[in-house]
Amino acid sequence: MQWRETFIIISIMFVAVMGPSIVIAVLGYAVVKALGRNPSAASKVFMGIIVMLIFVEAISIVAILVIFQLFGR
Repeated sequence: MQWRETFIIISIMFVAVMGPSIVIAVLGYAVVKALGRNPSAASKVFMGIIVMLIFVEAISIVAILVIFQLFGR
């Protein structure tokens, strides 16, 4: 029974970490593509990417804290 609980916890933590990681990768690709098309808009794109990265990191931290709260012993 112990290994099943451990596997479930590890699986949920994997999803909670990989979700924001995928978002960061897609966001980085979109920024590189946008700057390739219009390099003069770098300052506007930079501010937008910083705000989006802050929100993505906050969501991942909250998800990990919720997991620790749910499965903490």
